[in-house]
Amino acid sequence: MKSLYSVAEIRSIEHALAATLPAGTLMRRAGEAATSAARDMLAGHKVLVLAGPGNNGSDALEVAANLAGPDTDAQADVTVLYFPGAAAPSVETAQALARARASKAHFAGTLPLGRDWSLIVDGLFGIGLERPLAGAMRALVDSINELGRPVLALDVPSGLDADTGAVIGPDGVAIRATRTITFIGDKPGLHTFEGRDYAGQVQLAPLGIDPGQRPPAGACLNEPALFSLHLAPRRQNSHKGSFGDVAVIGGAKGMAGAPLLAARGALFCGAGRVFVAAIDPLTAVDFAQPEIMMRDAQEFDSGDGTLVIGPGMGDSVIAMRVLFKALEGTAPLVIDADALNLIAASPDLQGRLAQRAAPAILTPHPLEAARLLGVTSSVVQGDRLAAARELASRLNAVVVLKGSGSVIANASGAVVINPTGNAGLATAGSGDVLAGICGSLLAQGWEAWEAALGAVWVHGAAADRLVAHGSGPIGLTAGELPLAARAVLNALAR
Repeated sequence: MKSLYSVAEIRSIEHALAATLPAGTLMRRAGEAATSAARDMLAGHKVLVLAGPGNNGSDALEVAANLAGPDTDAQADVTVLYFPGAAAPSVETAQALARARASKAHFAGTLPLGRDWSLIVDGLFGIGLERPLAGAMRALVDSINELGRPVLALDVPSGLDADTGAVIGPDGVAIRATRTITFIGDKPGLHTFEGRDYAGQVQLAPLGIDPGQRPPAGACLNEPALFSLHLAPRRQNSHKGSFGDVAVIGGAKGMAGAPLLAARGALFCGAGRVFVAAIDPLTAVDFAQPEIMMRDAQEFDSGDGTLVIGPGMGDSVIAMRVLFKALEGTAPLVIDADALNLIAASPDLQGRLAQRAAPAILTPHPLEAARLLGVTSSVVQGDRLAAARELASRLNAVVVLKGSGSVIANASGAVVINPTGNAGLATAGSGDVLAGICGSLLAQGWEAWEAALGAVWVHGAAADRLVAHGSGPIGLTAGELPLAARAVLNALAR
């Protein structure tokens, strides 16, 4: 399992290790790991090291000393900007500073102008930063970002919340890194929300800590190992009834495309039979995919099938009626889009959803999640993991909070961040396809938790596959995703 540790969990690990390791051990190990990463990125000689007043700055000073070296044949031309802070430095920081000053590194008082840096090492602030960067420090970060040079961030890009992935402060700034080398354990904020843009490539340096010395983490990264029990080649002796029925309920007037996209997601990811039960039945057949059967939502009986409800459903009396019927029934549900908004507006429907015994997967984007929680979308985005946990607990469901680094949570408090996907998914209909994939896996007998994990991973990997083959991310369309998702799912099953 690819564990993700909160700041509090990392602090607890550090505290426990302090009693067993000689002073300064972790700092030296971090410095060595960061130096190795810096050398790997270095395509020249001019290195700028930014060192702040805390442990993060100590790590940066170690990097400066290691890269510059005490000899005349130093590997790099290192310039250090050191910001000591008001308090006296710790013993470890003082030792790192002495090593850096004894090397060939040059200490500057301000950012040197006109230098074409081969690499910038960000050791200004680490996981302990709680206030937004301001004044001269904010100006420095803006200047670094404007240079557009490769940046190696130590532990976490300065200005980024390691727990949430939000840039600290409503109008805050953070270092935009090319790569982040993070120490002891990986951090959730590097993989969701703004963290994916600011952290760049994430590299874990465990610093020689045995996995047994780390307690279980509160979150982890999604990967096929988490849903692999459901991945297997299909038996030859099977038929369409072996793989379940999916019915997509939606399609109010002018919105027929949404349920069709969800239905195609379900069809191409292996459901035996797929229906669209439309609020406003306008067509008898999907000519692109005639395998999808068309029904009237008011007359449709799902039987033992799985329901995907909400895509393009609208908010009419008919929509409310079919949603109420679905919540009162015993079918597994995937609830998306307009169905989520109707539930958000009705405490009665929320209560009925929370009391259901059958599985349910909710797939809100941040604004839909905010409506369900009665907050603003900025509050949801400010702590995506907490918002997903709260929704899952309150509504007794598996929740997929969509966005960059989608967050999957269940009512027991488990939280997973998904690493697949790219900006091409920011397009109309992408979420409808995801809902259809969730429904398809549920219909094929997957448990709700694994179905959500698998669907989100496959959906993101489908977009990655399309980009790798030249389709996007600019201009990638939702209609391209089902075929790519089929290829990804079959590769996993093989």
